Amino acid sequence: MGKDIKTYQEQIYIDNTLRLRDILNTMPPFVRDYFRAIEPTTSARTRISYAYDIRVFFRFLLENNPVYKNHTMDMLTLQDLERVDPVDIEEYLEYLKVYQSQDKHITNKEQGLSRKMSALRSFYGYYFKRQAIQKNPTLFVDMPKMHDKAIIRLDIDEVALLLDYVEECGNKLTGQRKVYYEKNKSRDLAILTLLLGTGIRVSECVGLDLKDVDFKNNGIKVTRKGGSEMIVYFGEEVRKALENYMEGDRASTTPLPDHENALFLSTQRKRIGIQAVENMVKKYSKEVTPNKKITPHKLRSTYGTNLYKETGDIYLVADVLGHKDVNTTKKHYAAIDDARRRQAATAVKLRES
Repeated sequence: MGKDIKTYQEQIYIDNTLRLRDILNTMPPFVRDYFRAIEPTTSARTRISYAYDIRVFFRFLLENNPVYKNHTMDMLTLQDLERVDPVDIEEYLEYLKVYQSQDKHITNKEQGLSRKMSALRSFYGYYFKRQAIQKNPTLFVDMPKMHDKAIIRLDIDEVALLLDYVEECGNKLTGQRKVYYEKNKSRDLAILTLLLGTGIRVSECVGLDLKDVDFKNNGIKVTRKGGSEMIVYFGEEVRKALENYMEGDRASTTPLPDHENALFLSTQRKRIGIQAVENMVKKYSKEVTPNKKITPHKLRSTYGTNLYKETGDIYLVADVLGHKDVNTTKKHYAAIDDARRRQAATAVKLRES
């Protein structure tokens, strides 16, 4: 029998499950009931984030509340949750703005504070709803105010400049930098063109296997958040970039064991990771748009904005991007048929012919 090679999503699930167990082993036993309860409605990544956030809250109590001066984290009980007053939650929010962890300072701004408060409210709400505790102090503390941020994305001319730069910047490089650039040029161009031409998430991009690319129909099969699969269609510019990479560098590279199916490979011949793609996007974009902090998510926003400008169809945009809730209902997404979804493949032009 052949070797069973796990898909990217299967391996991520295993890794995240083991990671969550490790975190829970450092926390009071009663918290397992909460994480078991939210498992059906949350992703593993969300549960890991919540676990980290709740553990920070417990550390705050141990470090700052005299009642727990001689306690260790495993000694905390549900009754200790009841002893917390709203003022303690307010002090916790103040603590979160700057606190010490493993010899370094951790800071949280509006988004971080809001996420940690949401985790704590969900945590308290679970036990309060089930009458395991008689009071919920988080209900009496306002959520941190969130201010609107300027939406950062590439203008259409900047999209062309970025792709042109990736194609031509090798002329300005020498030595080892040139060797590294030439080795990864077709891969980098394929990734950037794919992100800009389909709007898929960086996690969906790195999770692609060779078999997920369908040149007959110009589509890729992506696994969305929550595990659902969807075909996202692409245009000729994306097709050419993918073909160039797959028929060239990818075909001539022998992946390491367990990475044979991966579409995009790192220089170590393993499936490329999210951080590597983020670093690559940052490296190229800062040369073209130094005043904009461009990430893979900003490339996704760029695609979504351009698609809406070209089609005027917000429901098509929401469907193609895999949004489950953009001030609309699920039935609106279901109304997008396959033929209409194909419009997204050719509606956005990355460079003029």
